[in-house]
Formats: sequence, C-alpha cells, structure tokens
Amino acid sequence: MDLHYEMHGTGDETVVLLHGGGADLRTWQFMVPRLASSYRVIAFDGRGAGQSPAPVEPANYIEDLKMVLDHFGLEKALLVGHSIGGQIAVDFALTYPERVSKLALIACSVTGFRNAPDIEERFQRVLAAAPDVEKMTELSLDLPSYDVVKATPQLELVYEMIRHNTRRWFEWKSSESVWPQPPAIERLDELAAPTLFMIGTLDRDDLFPLAERFGQLPNARLVWIDGADHMLTLTHPGEVADTILPFLEE
Repeated sequence: MDLHYEMHGTGDETVVLLHGGGADLRTWQFMVPRLASSYRVIAFDGRGAGQSPAPVEPANYIEDLKMVLDHFGLEKALLVGHSIGGQIAVDFALTYPERVSKLALIACSVTGFRNAPDIEERFQRVLAAAPDVEKMTELSLDLPSYDVVKATPQLELVYEMIRHNTRRWFEWKSSESVWPQPPAIERLDELAAPTLFMIGTLDRDDLFPLAERFGQLPNARLVWIDGADHMLTLTHPGEVADTILPFLEE
C-alpha cells in the first residue's frame, strides 16, 4: 500500500479514520488516544494529502479505502469520516455495504450535494489565487465555518495543514475524481450500516438540511455539537469522541 498511515491501539474491531479536504491525519490527533483505548485505530493520509503520494490519474478514493481495508485484512471496519472523508465513507458504504459495520460522519456532505452559491464562490476565489500558497491558505480559512477554530490555539495547526496540502496540490498530475453513480444523495435510503451524523451548530448552514435528512433515516442518528464549527475534531475532540464511542459500542 502506498498511502501513509498510522496505527494505534488494539482491539477486536478496527476504526478507520478519513480526514477532510485541505487536511491530513493530523486532524485526528486529539481524538485518537480516546478511540484507541477501546479499538485498533487506523488513520491514513488521503491520496495527495499529508505524506501520501500525489495522484497521477483521476483519484478513486473509494477504491483507495478498499485498498486500506484489504491491506490490513479487514473484512469489515467502523468508518469515521470528517467533511469529504465522510463523503468517501458514505459512497464506500453504498458500494461495499458488506465491508462496513458502522458509519460515524462528522460535518460531511455527500456526492450530488450542491454547495450554496456563496460557498462555491469562495472556493473559486481560492483557486484564482494560485499559485500564491499563502493567499490560497488565507482565503481557504475565510469562511464563517472556521470562526470558532480561528479563536483557539488549534488555528496554527489548521493553518499549517491547509498550507501544506495546498502546496502538495501543485504536485498532482490530475485533479479529477472518480465517484460512484448515481450520486449518494439519491441513495441515502439504501445505507445499510447504522449511521451517526454529527455537526456543529456554527458550521455552514447550507449543510444543515442535509444533516436533518440523515436524522430522518431509519438507521441513522443526528447529534448537534453546540458551539462547534466545521473543525470540531480539533475544537471539541472530547465531545466528539465521547459521542462516537457509545455509538460504536452499541
């Protein structure tokens, strides 16, 4: 396997952590000790992020995740995904339902979800600032959904992750991605794995209707993390971990 990973803890079951866009496995550093007290925990850098190699062709994150499970001989895993990591986890669970025991989703969208126009405009401003990495990093953080983390000591870590992974983006040979069809937003009712969806009350409000939709699924549960923005894995790691663990243990 060519993806960079870390493994922590021991246990009969394995939790696999999938980080969000612009981030890498460092986003889990405050949660791993809590999760690893009960489970074997595998955190890996997605292709082109952290210390994993840049994609040389359109990235297939679903097959990358399958490769991780196959590499460790895992017939099933408990998936925990933040932001686009949660999006990957959902599509993986729809594609390979027999490989997923449970899903814990943190502030994620799903394939087929449309960003609000102002969010899309901000993303385009980031791209337009290329190749100025510092400017791209500053613009990436210029979202209300980062207001909480920007007022904490974790801002330095968030800034460094985004800057590092923005710089890495210029190494990519392809920025295209391969996703299963039809998109997940049209198939959420097909999710077989018990699902926990967590989102901060101060995150992007265009994600809230999607969160409510997960809350209406018969096999899912919605939990709001009060006072958290999009980076709740760093600002509220204890509360997030203490929400995930009872769900995994049920």
